[in-house]
Amino acid sequence: MQRIQRLSILSDIPRSFYSANFSSIVLDAGQPWRFLTPSKRFNLTTRSFSNSPSLRKKKEKSRNLTGANTELSISSEDPYDLSSLENGIVAAVARLKDELSKLRMGGRFNTESLDDLRVSLSKGGKETVRLGELAQVVPKGGRMVTILASEEEHLKPITSAILSSDLSLTPQPDPHNILQLNISIPPPTKELREQTVVAARTAMEKAAGAVRESRSVSHKRLQDMQKKKLARPDDVRKAQDQMERLTEKGQKEVKELFDAAKRALERA
Repeated sequence: MQRIQRLSILSDIPRSFYSANFSSIVLDAGQPWRFLTPSKRFNLTTRSFSNSPSLRKKKEKSRNLTGANTELSISSEDPYDLSSLENGIVAAVARLKDELSKLRMGGRFNTESLDDLRVSLSKGGKETVRLGELAQVVPKGGRMVTILASEEEHLKPITSAILSSDLSLTPQPDPHNILQLNISIPPPTKELREQTVVAARTAMEKAAGAVRESRSVSHKRLQDMQKKKLARPDDVRKAQDQMERLTEKGQKEVKELFDAAKRALERA
């Protein structure tokens, strides 16, 4: 009877309590029952805390954000963008071609020099008009140019403008057409050839200087990017090599234009 009472008392204890913390041998029938609670039957654990201070974690997070911003700034700068250098070279070459075309090369006369002449329609007047707006300039072979005026009254002002220019040309009225002027282009003399070569060389040196100036701007930009760490050193070095190749190509094109113009003059 005593054993049954002890078991009934034990049954009042929740099973989850003693099943989790005690072994199957919990009662001693020969002695008044009691719980056996040795410390080794409890699985006591303590929670370990991190030794890293929160300040350190904040610093690491800040450092990571700073690195991300740096990567963003690097990606926003492109050291290989040499468009300013390319545009400068194209502009320099175009100006050189235009200046050389206005020179007498190989005995051929550029009619644009006549089209661009300013003509004063009224005597002593300050207002001028382009000759190309008053007449049509038509080349007739390598040694002849004709001017077809829209109105007869424009012939005299046009003739005066040509004679007073530095083109060294003398227009003559056409015997069959009252609206036409004929201009003979004299062959280039030795003195004229030498002057033309000097003018062509001056134009070439001006174009070469423009190419060097464009290269200098690009070089300074790459140096600033490297100094401010906006690009990787390896990318800056490769971009500089590409810059030098573009500059060399531009200078070569400038010299080839001058050499071609000089040969054309020597063949005249």
